[in-house]
Amino acid sequence: MERLLRVSAAIDRMNTAIGRGVSWLVLLMVVVGAFNAVARYLGRYVGENLSSNAWIELQWYLFSLVFLLGASWALATDRHVRVDVLYGRLPPRRRVWIDLLGTVLFLLPFCALGFFTSLPTLRSSWSVWEVSPDPGGLPRYPIKTAIPLAFLLLFAQGLSELVKNAARLRGDLPLPGAPPEEEAP
Repeated sequence: MERLLRVSAAIDRMNTAIGRGVSWLVLLMVVVGAFNAVARYLGRYVGENLSSNAWIELQWYLFSLVFLLGASWALATDRHVRVDVLYGRLPPRRRVWIDLLGTVLFLLPFCALGFFTSLPTLRSSWSVWEVSPDPGGLPRYPIKTAIPLAFLLLFAQGLSELVKNAARLRGDLPLPGAPPEEEAP
């Protein structure tokens, strides 16, 4: 179990580093969005088109990267969306069981399905160097690469969560929300 926990910690560190890096794209996305809005209205006054489809698509691409590559970080830090009707009222051990079973039955199969079904589209996009159909648009093949990558990162984080939850059930890690153990004098 110790080796698996070390691998789990490495996956957590990787997804945290990626998530922190991607979080800076939010600032860039806001700057690009503000530029698009200002350029559109300012362009009307000066009689020039100061914005373009490339800037608009860049904003979409940045949002996509934040969402896709930030999902595994959200899972790692337990900041993902949770439908909490009964979960919060359950004892910690039952919550760990729900997380473990949800990972095995739903998260990992979903990630595998998303990864494998996105590969043909990705191959097709790269084979023709797909670009946006809009005039002045951006290439599409690089952003489409983020889709299977995101599923791969989320799958890896799911495995990490699975290992940690199994360790919690075995007593190798403390249960979430449980009081820390006191050290003997």
